[in-house]
Amino acid sequence: MSKIIKKPTLLDALIPVIVLVGMLGSLVYVFGDGSAGPNQVALMLAASVAAMIGIKNGLNWKDIERSMIDTISLSMHAILILLMVGSLIGSWILAGTVPTMIYYGVELMSPDYFYVTACLVCALIGSSIGSSWTVAGTLGIGFMGIAAALDLSLPISAGAIISGAYFGDKLSPLSDTTNLAAAVSNSDLFDHIQHMLWTTAPSFIIALIIFFILGFGSGSNVEVKDIELLQTAMQDAFFINPLMLGPLALLLFMAVKKQPALSTLIIGALV
Repeated sequence: MSKIIKKPTLLDALIPVIVLVGMLGSLVYVFGDGSAGPNQVALMLAASVAAMIGIKNGLNWKDIERSMIDTISLSMHAILILLMVGSLIGSWILAGTVPTMIYYGVELMSPDYFYVTACLVCALIGSSIGSSWTVAGTLGIGFMGIAAALDLSLPISAGAIISGAYFGDKLSPLSDTTNLAAAVSNSDLFDHIQHMLWTTAPSFIIALIIFFILGFGSGSNVEVKDIELLQTAMQDAFFINPLMLGPLALLLFMAVKKQPALSTLIIGALV
């Protein structure tokens, strides 16, 4: 006779989340900045609580273990992309791609519209590439350098970059995390994206309005000589040349051609 597996209740689903949030909050309170190590223990304990609830509802350990392995397999693509993003960022900085973006960006971008422009550009590229980490680590670094040169608020600039990058990432069918969320919930990918629009689109519009208001009038403190000094210093430290934008152009071209995200990042780093 087969064992009856009960459907988990709402309380069953909430208990591991409540336990995890409670432990993480307590560890941050006790250890402060040194809570990274203890947080791993909290994650393991919360996973154990979830496993015990599964056993209570009729699952055996083999079923739970098989589900863990399946979920890890689904997330491996996202993990590989995160590893490659680090290589891409490092190679682009050393080669001069990111410094070249900053060098020419301070000449082209208006301080009054910088925040809203950065947010829109990051959203567009994020939706094309499907990786918020790639956008934040490449274009994002360039935008932060431009913001510093234009004497703009770095926290607001970072907020605009991250807002755009995550908006584009979440709504991209190429996104690893968007595909992962649809896969683990057994949902259709485009139905998942369509339903996210109900919350992401209004919040993004509100964010753009706020960034526009915050940026208006920001250009009054910009000194031309400060920008020229920054460009001179960058020319001394890096190889600044329009050719250095080639890897960025190639990355965007491969994204438009719907090439796999992982191979796109590998080629972008190698170039």
